Amino acid sequence: MSGATVNAAAVSTGSWEELVTSALLGTDRRPAAGRPEELLDAAATQTLRRRAGLVPATAGVRPQPAPPDERPALPEAARRRLGMLLADRSAPAHAGGRRGSAPDLGELLPQWLAVANERGLRAPSALLPALLDAARARTDLRPQALAFAGPCGLWLARLNPEWRFALRGASGSAVLPDPGDAESVQLLWNEGLFAERVALLGAVRAYDPEAGRALLAATWATERAEDRLMFLDSLRDGLSAEDEPFLEGALADRSRNVRATAAELLSALPGSALAGRMAQRAMTCVSLDRTGDGTLVAVEAPHECDAAMQRDGVAPRPPAGRGERSWWLGQLVESAPLGTWPARLGGRTARDIVALPVADGWGEELHAAWCRAAVRQRDAEWSRALLGAPSAPPGEGVGTASLAERAKLLSILGEDERADWVARFISAHGLSEAFQLLGVCVVPWAGALGRAVVDALEIARDAGSYPWSFSGVMGLAERCLDPSESPRLEALTATPPEEEGASPGAGGYWAEAFQRLVATLRLRAAMREELSS
Repeated sequence: MSGATVNAAAVSTGSWEELVTSALLGTDRRPAAGRPEELLDAAATQTLRRRAGLVPATAGVRPQPAPPDERPALPEAARRRLGMLLADRSAPAHAGGRRGSAPDLGELLPQWLAVANERGLRAPSALLPALLDAARARTDLRPQALAFAGPCGLWLARLNPEWRFALRGASGSAVLPDPGDAESVQLLWNEGLFAERVALLGAVRAYDPEAGRALLAATWATERAEDRLMFLDSLRDGLSAEDEPFLEGALADRSRNVRATAAELLSALPGSALAGRMAQRAMTCVSLDRTGDGTLVAVEAPHECDAAMQRDGVAPRPPAGRGERSWWLGQLVESAPLGTWPARLGGRTARDIVALPVADGWGEELHAAWCRAAVRQRDAEWSRALLGAPSAPPGEGVGTASLAERAKLLSILGEDERADWVARFISAHGLSEAFQLLGVCVVPWAGALGRAVVDALEIARDAGSYPWSFSGVMGLAERCLDPSESPRLEALTATPPEEEGASPGAGGYWAEAFQRLVATLRLRAAMREELSS
């Protein structure tokens, strides 16, 4: 036998690990490995042996078939449109900060999903993986995407760890049992995923509030603290006086967050015992002072936070930079029924009370607490009083100057009244402070609100500023402006002549922004038509 043959035979008998080591080090550093071609021959031989010797793995258990989804299928044009929207995985951008006149497809996907869910349409099976991938990448898409994916999407998510978010975040409503089927309800409550249990609790409460409370009470003591908090938070929908005994019991919960949430819910029930206790405390702090030249609201903040106050949800330690007494006062006033104050403050209406001067610089703290109370108790009269006149300069008129508080107060009013207030605010003050307020208006913006936004955008353009100074509002306009406003915007798509002293190139940038806005509105109109055909 020749030396080469001996070497090849020796190499071929080496283990796979030895061959890998020789290949990594090189045959010149491991003479026993033979020549490079001999090493390759040996590797080919060993590869064949390894493959031939593989034992087939035991077949896994086949998953159960996906549950049926009885919703109507998408029209073909809408299915193609969804495929295009899902294929555009670019990160969302603020409209005013982008260049070019093409619509941002990523920003249109949430709207498409909202309309599809309105129509009660079924997601195409072939697009479910792309839909779940999009929802994994963008948390803002998840509620709409998971509702559209339905039971098949939830079934598919169980088979891929990357889609595990859907198992906790999905509503599961499409596969809930009949709320009147006690046996099926109990089975899902005992064995279902957390998201399914939350959805089940909501469905049962809507069908039979007493049965919903009984379902929760039966397992309350064994639930995890974070789950108790979420279950308690779900009681906001349909909250009623009948929930008071259960919530009073939750005031003694071992979790501080659960106790605080129970106290907040009880304070949203003006007739509850907790609301009465808070009213008694708050009235000792706020009163009328007629000793001077005019009537004032006098404030004497609490000097301590006793155990009874803490049991009723008053947090004793303030956040950094906040004084203890003002912190305690705010919690008492926001938890007291708003009906407390007319009798306490001379029989005045909410509007008259808000207009009263407040002594010793307590006005901002007191009004902020009343704002929180109005939102919590969903009191439209107090919301109007605290909003003040939309034409008044912020900080100078009656009511709150905080845009965040105003946005929350607006959410309590009816859709038409809300839109009218914001339209008048924009007409008086322009768009620079309107972003938060527009965010609570019902989509699409139509009528006076749509006209006010378009007019304000034209004024901003004519003022010579750049469109990215209004990027937030432009982005909202693309998503929220009624498509019927596009003809009014056509005249703004041309590049205006550059005026002396204007920002260089601003006219061209505005033309691009308006072209993109018009194109987006037309595309939104086409999407709605496709989903309706």
